[in-house]
Parts: sequence; C-alpha cells; structure tokens
Amino acid sequence: MNKKKVFNLAKGFRGKAKNCIRIARERVKKALQYSYKDRRNKKRDMRSVWIQRINAGTCLHSVNYGNFMHGLMKENIQQNWKVLSELSMHEPLSSKALVDISRNAFLGNKNVAHPPRKVSIPVSV
Repeated sequence: MNKKKVFNLAKGFRGKAKNCIRIARERVKKALQYSYKDRRNKKRDMRSVWIQRINAGTCLHSVNYGNFMHGLMKENIQQNWKVLSELSMHEPLSSKALVDISRNAFLGNKNVAHPPRKVSIPVSV
C-alpha cells in the first residue's frame, strides 16, 4: 500500500499510529485483520442475542427455548431467530400463540405440577 492510502486508513488512530508511516502500516494491517474477523463474529453475537430474547419471551409462558424450538420443528413452523425475537419483544399475543402451538406439539412443553418441597423450619429451644 502506498503512503497516502495507509494514512487515509489510519485516520482516527491515536498517537504516532496516525502520522508515522512504519507504525501506521502495522496498525492498519492489524485493523484490517480485526475488521475481517469481527464481520463474522458479529453474526455469531447477534444470533446469541436473538436466542436470549426468544428464551426470555418463552419463559414468560413457562416454556424454555429448547423445548419451544423443538415444538416448532415438530409442527414444521420454519421461522428464523430474528423474526421470533422481534415477535417475543413487540408482539406478546403472537408470541403466546406460537408458544401454545409449540406446547401442543411437544409433550415436554406441558405444564407439569411438581409436588411442593418440604421445608424444614428450625426450632429454637
């Protein structure tokens, strides 16, 4: 890369990295490597955010994410994570309808009544 292109790419860097050609070349090269890698990591990060949002929306209806997705798969409802997360955030009634469909499709989603736990009360003498 020529000097002019390196300095254009190094705009906004701090210290000598913006005006000393040797350091600027190294910093620009490293910055381009990070940008390549992080374009791929951004997709991974967004997927995990969508899954967390879907899980939060389905936990309101006492179904966890894995069982919810399994029920949708059984019913052959193919919807991507982004749309499901938007539904769970902005459309609670639509989200509840999907949870009900998923619950009916997969027996693991049924509400199971657990017996109450025995609580021992300490007796002070």
